[in-house]
Amino acid sequence: MHIILLSGGSGKRLWPLSNEIRSKQFLKILKNKDNEPQSMIQRVYSQIREAGINADIVVATGSIQADSIKSQLNDLVDIVSEPQRRDTFPAIALSCAYLALEKGMSLDEVVLVLPVDPFAEMNYFTTLIDMEHQIKTGAANLALMGIRPTYPSQKYGYIMPKGCVEPKVYAVDRFQEKPSEAYAAELIASGALWNGGVFAFKLGYIINILKQYIKYKTFSDVEQKYGELPKISFDYEVVEKEKSIVMVEYVGIWKDLGTWNTLTEVMESKAIGKVTMSSDCENTHAINELGIPLVIMGAKDMVVAASPDGILVSDKHQSSYLKEYIQDFNQRPMYEERRWGEYKVLDYNSYEDTCSLTKYIVIKAGKFISYQLHHIRDEVWTIVNGTGDLVIDGHVRNVRRGDVVYITRGQKHAIRATTDLHVVEVQIGAELIETDIERFEWNW
Repeated sequence: MHIILLSGGSGKRLWPLSNEIRSKQFLKILKNKDNEPQSMIQRVYSQIREAGINADIVVATGSIQADSIKSQLNDLVDIVSEPQRRDTFPAIALSCAYLALEKGMSLDEVVLVLPVDPFAEMNYFTTLIDMEHQIKTGAANLALMGIRPTYPSQKYGYIMPKGCVEPKVYAVDRFQEKPSEAYAAELIASGALWNGGVFAFKLGYIINILKQYIKYKTFSDVEQKYGELPKISFDYEVVEKEKSIVMVEYVGIWKDLGTWNTLTEVMESKAIGKVTMSSDCENTHAINELGIPLVIMGAKDMVVAASPDGILVSDKHQSSYLKEYIQDFNQRPMYEERRWGEYKVLDYNSYEDTCSLTKYIVIKAGKFISYQLHHIRDEVWTIVNGTGDLVIDGHVRNVRRGDVVYITRGQKHAIRATTDLHVVEVQIGAELIETDIERFEWNW
């Protein structure tokens, strides 16, 4: 078995903690067995392994999320980055091409596709094994996961079964996309299950569909022709056209932690960060990623979240409608997680003919920032803690707490942390953009 995890999202519904780069699956709000902070993607990875599934795992994502995945899962997974954002069918087809052409996987092997962020019990993951069995034995070309509904919801799609093939395995009659709440209740009464967005198939099944759209010899060919694939969901392009389908039922806890209302239901702590909450607060959760205190008094059914991207104060029910209020926000992400560490923007100012941007950067021990130069900005680095090695135009020296480094535009530079390295970076230039960077090879 090979597993493809679909990692996307625009980061709108859990603003201000999430943004375009730091989507909900990367927020370390959950807790692992050692009571340490854990993200949704880390939780799902650990549950796959705990279920005894030793499959290779590929994460299909956009290039802007690749660093966050590397930072949180290191080299435990492969990453397939979309050359451009399209939809779930192209993303899955690209990942399948990677498995076939780069990993040399047999076309007869089974592939499981699932979201990167389900909040579910272990039975969810053992159900993946049952789905694999259905494909291996030739019971169908495609297996889906149906989730036993706990309430009528208009947020999910539904699968209507038409007969039990074996215990917890059904033939499929039809699909219903996001019905009204009243119609959802009727569907559930008729035996419908939620569509969990989990698919199983043999690799060759998708490769044959891919060949209908593009001609290729290598994985690089597929990447270059990615824009020729239809921008369509896997459900519409594949599932609804297939006649040979079975649905495997999962019964247990399953939540889409896509809103503050649902996410706070599974938070083990009422407050994260510098938060003081009065004793008369009821059903209120707060997360503070800023370095300043947050005080909440007498709040009921509220969520308060503060990050470098903004501050949210909302009734929990109303938080479900957050996206429409922030959809016109165009500011750059103020916090990013990179494969070498993380940074947050502390300050931005614009003057008559220049701008300044201040970042607080943490580089993990043993990690480094690439050898690079900038064309339209200068930088000043102040080392506030830790030790490392600095290279400027080929000259290497040690740096430590209290050192100040001046980097002018055009100078090649890189830094490596020997211990966790904390740096305050001030950028100065007529225009300050992340794309003002040219990278070079450097052998540490």
